[in-house]
Amino acid sequence: MPVLESQLPLLIVILVLGTVAKVITVSSGGEPGSLSRLGPAVLVPGRLQAPALLVCAAGELALAVGLLVTTHPLFRWGTVAFFALSTYVLLELRRRRPDAGCGCFGEVSSAPVGLRSIGRTVALAGMAGVSVWAPVTGWTAAAHPTWYAAIGLVVLAALSPEIEELIDRVRYRAPCEQRRGPAESVTLSRLRSSGTWRAHQGELATDEPYDTWRELCWRFFAFRNHDEDDVVFAVYLSGRRPVVRMAVVSAADSGSLPEYTPVSA
Repeated sequence: MPVLESQLPLLIVILVLGTVAKVITVSSGGEPGSLSRLGPAVLVPGRLQAPALLVCAAGELALAVGLLVTTHPLFRWGTVAFFALSTYVLLELRRRRPDAGCGCFGEVSSAPVGLRSIGRTVALAGMAGVSVWAPVTGWTAAAHPTWYAAIGLVVLAALSPEIEELIDRVRYRAPCEQRRGPAESVTLSRLRSSGTWRAHQGELATDEPYDTWRELCWRFFAFRNHDEDDVVFAVYLSGRRPVVRMAVVSAADSGSLPEYTPVSA
């Protein structure tokens, strides 16, 4: 059936792109500590971060080659397991390290893990599952593309925040932390349209922040809640639907900071 092998070319391309991007990220070095904010590297000690990305890249390349030239179940089921495990890792990153990127395509995937990145790995796991029973190799499937492949491509494109990041880099030719971000009022409007804001708005003593500042790719807004604690929202400055995080800092948590020192915007 054409539908069974239709997604094999897409899976191979995604795996190869992931391999190349991770190798380039490691070889280029990047900013100090940049690897500690990317996918698998987040979960290991500093000296093992680069090897962890390279091991992941080698695994992706092996799966891609296996899918391309053979129909062996080892590579088919291995691809399903890889994307299923990737989904679990992204869920853990979103829970434990909300500031970290998925690292799926190296440094380009440095934006915090969102629902789109997770949805993409779920979709890829599903595509890999369908391809398990494909009677042909990836090479043969690529030589006879179908409309099913086009549908899969559209789905992956819609679930890939890296496309927006690449467009921004072409337009601005500078990393997010070096670009001039949206106006403060624009970022505040984006915050107020987010689900995170709606979930916590009732806790705030006022809808207007008493302080705001920027750090790298994030803009922070500080509010007071009814218990006189600090409620700090962080809005990522890249993307049309930016990631929003929230934290409550009580007076007891401040410890050595008995008074909050305002930071100039």
